[in-house]
Amino acid sequence: MMERRAEPRLLCSDLIKVRLEGGEPAETMANLEDISPSAACVLFERAVPAGARLCLMLGRHRFRGRVTHCTHNEIGYFVGIRFDAGKKWSRQIYEPKHLLDPMEVVGRKR
Repeated sequence: MMERRAEPRLLCSDLIKVRLEGGEPAETMANLEDISPSAACVLFERAVPAGARLCLMLGRHRFRGRVTHCTHNEIGYFVGIRFDAGKKWSRQIYEPKHLLDPMEVVGRKR
């Protein structure tokens, strides 16, 4: 399958706080599933509508953005978030507890 993303995503797993702007509850916990410099995927227990504004609290840094999609499966709701222009994520800013670059795994030989 061809990758459609402009930037490579790093797989991760980290419990983070998320503030939904204009929604209830205002702050909730979610799991950060993957991240790139301008976007992320977060696993929620409930649906978040496309177009909703939210803020990911990554350590002491705040990443605001807009929901691009919300997909349900048996474990929850995968929510895609595009960060606002001007704020880019990097490992130097915030490194999730569990982080994996799939390209490093593909390049390994046994």
